[in-house]
This record gives sequence, C-alpha cells and structure tokens, in this order.
Amino acid sequence: MATKTIEDIDLKGKKAVIRVDFNVPLKDGEVTDNTRILGALPTIKHVIASGGTAVLLSHLGRPKGEVNPKFSLEPVAKALAAELGQAVVFVPESRGEVAEKAVAALEPGSVALLENVRFHAGETKNDEELSKDFAKLGDLYINDAFGTAHRAHSSTAGIAAFLKPAVCGFLIEKELEFLGDKTANAERPFTVILGGAKVSDKLKVIDALLEKADTILIGGAMAYTFALANGKTVGSSLCQPDMVDMTTELQKKAVEKGVKLLLPIDNVTVDSFDFSTMTAGNLGESDAEGNIPEGWEGVDIGPKTVELYCAEVAKSKTVLWNGPMGIFESDACNKGTFAVAKAIADNQEATTIIGGGDSVTAINMSGYGDKVSFKSTGGGASLEFLEGKILPGVDALDKK
Repeated sequence: MATKTIEDIDLKGKKAVIRVDFNVPLKDGEVTDNTRILGALPTIKHVIASGGTAVLLSHLGRPKGEVNPKFSLEPVAKALAAELGQAVVFVPESRGEVAEKAVAALEPGSVALLENVRFHAGETKNDEELSKDFAKLGDLYINDAFGTAHRAHSSTAGIAAFLKPAVCGFLIEKELEFLGDKTANAERPFTVILGGAKVSDKLKVIDALLEKADTILIGGAMAYTFALANGKTVGSSLCQPDMVDMTTELQKKAVEKGVKLLLPIDNVTVDSFDFSTMTAGNLGESDAEGNIPEGWEGVDIGPKTVELYCAEVAKSKTVLWNGPMGIFESDACNKGTFAVAKAIADNQEATTIIGGGDSVTAINMSGYGDKVSFKSTGGGASLEFLEGKILPGVDALDKK
C-alpha cells in the first residue's frame, strides 16, 4: 500500500490528532447506531496502548458553519466512553485557546473528543488558517474517516500539510485494501450487485466495474431505466428517461468486454406507496417478460430474479454489493434485498464486500451483517473510490 499507516510511526508520548467519522444518528440525545464509533476503536485503542494520546476531530450533520447545539458531539463522547471502557474528555471547542489548553492537559493514554469541526465555516472550504489551528492540537495526524475522505476539508486534507507525519488509521487502511486491491485483483468469478434509486448516481461506477467484474447484477429503481432502454414498459416506476442512451451504451460495452450484465426478469409491483409511513398499497407482479403495467410501480426484484441473482452470488469468489434491490425499509418490498443479503452471507468461500451507505443498513437489518468479509463506512467515498477517483483525504497523507 502506497499510503503510510499508523503502524509506520512512533506514537509513544505523542498527541495524535485523529480525524474520525462520528457522523452518527442521534435521537433524544442518544446514539442510535454506533457502527461508525465501533469502526474507529482499533485506531484509538492502538494509539493509547502505544503510549500516545488520542485527540479526536469529527463532524456531525450539517450545521452550516454555525454553532448549533443540535449537532453537538457531546452525546457521542458518552457513547464512545461506554465502548472504550474509559473516560473520554469532551472539549466544547475544536480550535483556539480553550481547545489547545484542554489538549495540553491530557495525559498519555487518554482520549478527548473535540466539538463539531463543522461549527466553523472554514471547515468545508478547506480554510488554511483553520487547518493550521487544527494542526496546533497535536504532534502527528491520523486520518481514519473514510466516509469524508472524498472531501477536501480542513480536518480531512488541509491539516495534513501542517501536521507531520500524516498517515491513515486501520479503518482507512482496510477500506483501501477491500475496495481497492480486492476488487482490482479480485479472485474470480467476481460478481458486482448494484442497486439504488438513480442510474445516474452509478453510471461511472458501472463503467469502471465493467473493466473488473465477470458479472454485474442490476436491481433497485435504476433497473427500470435499463428496462425502458430495452423496450419494456415500466408503469409509474421511478426511472430516468434521459439516461436511456447511456444504459444502452453500458449494455453494449458489457457485451464487448464479455461481462454478463443481468437485469430483473420480474418485479414486485404496487399500485401505490406512501414513503412517509413506508407502506405499500395492493401488491402485484410484472408479467413474465418483465413489463410493468400502467398505474403500477416496481418496488423490488421478483422471485424469479431473486433465484437468478442468488445463483450467481453462490458461485462467486468475490462479491461487491452497493445499493438495495428495492424499498427495503418496507416489509412489503424487502424480500429481494434480504434474499440477496442472505445469499452473500451464505457464500463463506467468497470475499464479500458491502460498499457503504444503504447496503450496510440493509445487510444489518437483514440480520446477516456479521457474516460478510467487510462493510465499508463510506457511502459517497466508496462510490468515488470505486470509480477510480482520487480521494483528497487519502491523497494528502504521507506516501511510503
């Protein structure tokens, strides 16, 4: 791996400024999903076990550069302390005198979480002065926030110019290994499952993965744009008619590359769907040709498609999944997504990679989250990395 990691540096007696991704869901002042906190633990524990001090920076939500108590990280400090089994000092500032004094008072082996970096307007603008202020908080920099590595912000990229060494933590190292090396040099057959709402969001990913995959399985609402391109009727399903030409091109390219690009052969359909309550109206199915009649919309892949896709997953040696097969948050429309999740979990011979965002939520909801090789913590970051884009938060770090 070209990027220097936490294992390449001496931590003893050093204050390590660690950019973590604690952008976690909160309800009534409590963290409702601690996945991202758990993801940061190996790096934090390594720093304190090595005699260093962990000074944590994170964002939470979108406070738009203003102090907003609703987005305070204080509840997250309590949740982190519970997971670490030791006290976490919460510092109500992340730059300036208050922050610097609090950090200076920390003993080796201790952990501090500073207030939301996005309370400063300069954070998302990669402001140089803010980057320098963050750099004053420690002796070295570790980026372990993969979920924001695709953003050139003061705490993710800017700081690395002023605080050396600048390396990645265990989480980013693992992300680069699984989303990078294990897909670029995949054990074959390599099957990619792509879903989600919009084909436009995944166009470049499909294009990039046509260079690597043996089979690509398409699901979710994006499948209806492909169906439209192939002369099928899609009723009132979510689709992007302006993307029909692009989907036609992708299918041609798949044929040229010898990649099997499979589309749903049947769909679960409803005559109405209420997103506010996640409830479906009357259930129907598309006909054997995959056509959806007027007044009906596709909300999931159908049973024949489930069988087809699960058979492909079962014979794979590498599986990458990004995007659900339907509206998995609703009991009426989650069978396709959960069946795919089970098929991935059942294939214990394969390297199985869940590519962030909704796919991680879906596999956790299905009960198979602990049966896969790797779950990415980055939604947008994982997509951009799979596209082959350079991630500023990684690019800014020291090279080996």
